[in-house]
Amino acid sequence: MKKINIILTAIVVLFLTGCHEEVISVDLSTAEPRLVIDASIDWVKGTAGNEQKIKLTTTTGYYEDEFPIVSGAEVTVTNSTNTVYYFIEVPNSGEYICTNFVPVIDETYTLTIHLDGETYTATETLVAVPSIEDKVEQNDKGGMAGDEIELTYYYKDNGFEYNYYLYCFNMKHVIYPQYEVENNEMNQGSLTQVFYSHEDLEVSDDVTFKLYGISKRYYNYMVKLLLASGSEDGAMFPATPAAVRGNIINQTNSENFAYGYFRLSEVGIKNYTIE
Repeated sequence: MKKINIILTAIVVLFLTGCHEEVISVDLSTAEPRLVIDASIDWVKGTAGNEQKIKLTTTTGYYEDEFPIVSGAEVTVTNSTNTVYYFIEVPNSGEYICTNFVPVIDETYTLTIHLDGETYTATETLVAVPSIEDKVEQNDKGGMAGDEIELTYYYKDNGFEYNYYLYCFNMKHVIYPQYEVENNEMNQGSLTQVFYSHEDLEVSDDVTFKLYGISKRYYNYMVKLLLASGSEDGAMFPATPAAVRGNIINQTNSENFAYGYFRLSEVGIKNYTIE
C-alpha cells in the first residue's frame, strides 16, 4: 500500500508540473571573452579553391544568440616555400578573405594572426579525400526503428595509408549541419558505406553530403569536441560545457589561448533529392 501511495504521489506531481511550465533563467557568471578562430580551408573537388575565408569572433554569454566579431587583425597563411597568402577583412565583419590561395595536397601551411599586440600561429597539412561514388541508395524503412528514410553513399578508402575522415550532413530539418568522424582502421582500402537517416526526411527533400580528408590530430580534436558537446549522434553544437583546445598557439602570451582549429581539407560533395 505504501508503494502504491508513492507511485500515485509521483503521478500527481508529474501532472501538476506538466500543466504549468515556467521558464527559469539561471544567473550564470560569464568568463572574460576569448578569441575564437574558425580557420577551415576547404578545397572542394573540381574547383580552383582560390577563394578561402577565416572568421574571427570571441566567446560570449550562454544566453547570447550571436558571437561578437573581431576586426582589425592581420591574417596570413604561408606555405612551405614561404609564399604568403593575405586574408583581408571585409570591413567590420570579422570575416577575412583570400582570393588567390593555391591549395596543394600534402603541402604544409602555417596560419599567423596578429591581433592586439599578440601573435597566434598554427601549422597543418592539406589532406586529400576520395571521391564520393555516384550512386546513393535510399531505404524507406531505415533508421533504428525501421520508420525513417535512410540514405547510403559510398567512397573507396585509400588502402596505402591510415586515413581520417569528417562526414557532414545538411538538410532543411536541422539548424546546424550534422558531423561525424571516422578512421579507416576497420575498412582499410575497402569500399566504405556512410549511412544517414532522420525522422523528418520526406519526399523531395534535398540532402547534402560532404566528405572531408582530415589529419589524425584533427580527428582526435573532433572526437573530444563531439563528446564534450554531448553530440555523439552528430548534431553540431551551439555551445560546449567543456573547453577543448585546438592546434592554435598564442606565441606571445600562452595564458591568453584561443579556441578553434586550423584545418585544411580536400572535400567531396554529393547532393541527393529524396524520391
